[in-house]
Amino acid sequence: MPVLLPPALERSLDLLRCPTCRWRQLRPARGVLRCPVGHTFDIARHGYAGLLTGTRATSGDDAAMVQARDRFLATGAYAPIRQAVARLAAGAAPERGTVLDVGCGTGYYLAGVLDHLSTARGLGLDTSVRALRSTARVHDRAAAMAWDAFRPFPLADKVADVVLNVFAPRNPAEFHRVLRPAGRLVVVRPTGRHLAEVRRRLPGMVTVDRSKEQRLHRALAPCFEAVDTERVEYSVPLARREVRDLVAMTPSARHVTDTDLDDIDRLPDRLTVSVLATAYRPCPG
Repeated sequence: MPVLLPPALERSLDLLRCPTCRWRQLRPARGVLRCPVGHTFDIARHGYAGLLTGTRATSGDDAAMVQARDRFLATGAYAPIRQAVARLAAGAAPERGTVLDVGCGTGYYLAGVLDHLSTARGLGLDTSVRALRSTARVHDRAAAMAWDAFRPFPLADKVADVVLNVFAPRNPAEFHRVLRPAGRLVVVRPTGRHLAEVRRRLPGMVTVDRSKEQRLHRALAPCFEAVDTERVEYSVPLARREVRDLVAMTPSARHVTDTDLDDIDRLPDRLTVSVLATAYRPCPG
């Protein structure tokens, strides 16, 4: 039996373009999306559109990482980051705007923005089919689509009012292409103080490069200008099982051994959360 088209995905069809043809619109047809030439893409029974074909730059989060992320985010430990993202996005998007989340993960930050914009629609892109299952049900106005952030997006030009990029890969040229001239790109990245207590204790944790900020601004400079930055920094109490989920939900999980995790029991009772959230406006052109 054909999969029904989720309402949020149906409302996003005008944004999509065939990734093979690059300019033809996609239409629903018995459980798939099809362009006029005949290229077809499945709509998964979990509610997301599978537009990505061929070899991926990354397969994204696996099931264990997604489950750990769902558990950790449910604690509210990252709620201040979510609130900062929503503030920066809401300052730029009209009520009936379009929010694109590139590298959306489970859709946690996208849902936070949509909660602030009562009639906006959202579209999350990610390579992880496990994460997209969560995104497709995280909010009734959030659609989800399998896509690789490093490839040209299967979207029309100038369709997004806000592009979110939260702890995710960046594609500045594509961000610029899909953003409207008055739109905003919201980028969240860790500072050197972020989770410092865990990084010191667990040698396998991915470190924050000291030149990260300079490299970020150089990468975005041809296309974007920073207009507003919030530093979100606070300490948060976490139980040991929550710290384990925090480690397990990140790429660091692939580099941390069980022996390393035993050191979690010797961590302080509170951990430092420290990120920068910046809103950028697109440069003309």
